[in-house]
Amino acid sequence: MNASRTAGIALLAGIVGMLLGGKIHEPIRVVSASATLGADETRLPKDVYADSRNRLPMPKREDLDDAGKKVFDELTGPKRLAGTHPSVRLYSPRLAAGLEEVSNYLKYETGLPDPLVEIAVLTTAREMDCQYEWTQWETHGRDPQDPRHIDPATIDIIKYEKPVTGLGEKETAIITLGREMFGKRKVSSETFAQVLRLFGRRGTVDLVWLMANYSGASNELTAFDQQLLAGQKPLLPPR
Repeated sequence: MNASRTAGIALLAGIVGMLLGGKIHEPIRVVSASATLGADETRLPKDVYADSRNRLPMPKREDLDDAGKKVFDELTGPKRLAGTHPSVRLYSPRLAAGLEEVSNYLKYETGLPDPLVEIAVLTTAREMDCQYEWTQWETHGRDPQDPRHIDPATIDIIKYEKPVTGLGEKETAIITLGREMFGKRKVSSETFAQVLRLFGRRGTVDLVWLMANYSGASNELTAFDQQLLAGQKPLLPPR
């Protein structure tokens, strides 16, 4: 195993940065990639690259034009937190730059508290059956040191698709909205009215787009067959 391949895997210690909306509060704590890489590589699908753990190799700056190099530097430079890495979107730098701006706004600038962002993303990941997205975010949600920490009972309601009982109005509204929007493909008038009352017009638009953004990321993760981090245990049970 050469040093460059090991370094590439080490970059996967956090969320697939651009896939899931850019920066994260803290990198994921995982079993040492270098200790598990050899055995783990043999279990990867044949069309998945070991450095990226998806169907495209890690993007390389030298393969981009001048405009692409500028985007690459902006999205992978020192301003980004350790543990993130360039995603498949950097093969399309203009797309990557635009989606990064949108994702950062939805995740950090709408005014929605971190625990409610956590609930919105978990609900989306559960409804989309996205193992990678769910596993990263459940890890955040169960960590008392993470700003996105929420009651484990709330995680289990979403994870095991239990009836939404005993939660606050906003938590209940977000889970119900996600279940109807993604699961039933139809949001009832009652649910929409509740969301609108609780979050207002702008907040409702932002909330819907936050969840839509992560559903899009889920589709991307599925298409490119993004694998979990080396040594990471899948946390989302099948339906």
